[in-house]
Parts: sequence; structure tokens; C-alpha cells
Amino acid sequence: MMYKIPGNLGTILRTVDSIGLTQILVSKGTADCFNPKVVRSTMGAIFRVKIIECEDLRQTLKEIKRHKFKIVASSLQTENTIYDITYHKKVILIGNEANGVKKEIQELADEKIKIPMLGKTESLNASVATGIILYEYVRQKIENR
Repeated sequence: MMYKIPGNLGTILRTVDSIGLTQILVSKGTADCFNPKVVRSTMGAIFRVKIIECEDLRQTLKEIKRHKFKIVASSLQTENTIYDITYHKKVILIGNEANGVKKEIQELADEKIKIPMLGKTESLNASVATGIILYEYVRQKIENR
């Protein structure tokens, strides 16, 4: 995941914690995970979610794939929506708000997804998009109990 805005990263960490996930990957160039604004906006989640900082995201994702995880990238260049995939053994990539997931990282993705938008807005804030995607994961998990 690649975020520049500290508040977004903190909100994402809080959302990750809210659904019971225990770790997050952040790429080089992401906001400082321990910036006071990040820490404040996590509301304590920063102490429950392991943050793995990747020096080389591309190499890290290749290693993850060797462990039988699939890579899912958020992208506007797909017809697949968040409702078209299952989230078991998936790593979800969310890019920054200005540019999304970098092209060379998207090329590693096994699947690309987008959030269906019924209005005229083309994209959402990174933390809002992350929340929507992660709660589809929750819905599927609850449904499959």
C-alpha cells in the first residue's frame, strides 16, 4: 500500500484493526507510520497491527506470491468490481489518491478490482476505498461461516 497522507494511513490502520487483520505492508515513500498524526488517527490500532515496511515492494510481492497468496490491485482500468472476487489468501493493494497503484506493481497483480460508482465521482479517498474493500472481505467471511 502506498499513502502519502498521514491521516489516511492512520485511518487505514484503524480499519484494518476493526476487521481483525493483524498486519499491513507499506511501501517506501509511504507516510511515516509513527508520525504523531498517524498514531493519533489510529486510536490505538497502531499497537495491534504489525506494520511491515517494504524497501522493495515489487520483490516483496513476488515473495508473497511464492507463498500461494494472490495479489489484488485496485484499479480504474478493469471491469471487475470488489464483488467479483473472493478474498481468501489475497493481498489487496491500494494506491495513493493521485495516481493509484503504480503500473509496474499492477503488472504483478493476479486480479484488478474497482469500487462500483453510480454517481459522477471517479475515485475515492484512499482510506474510504480501503474501508469499502475490506468490508466486502468481512461480508464474505461472515457469509461463509
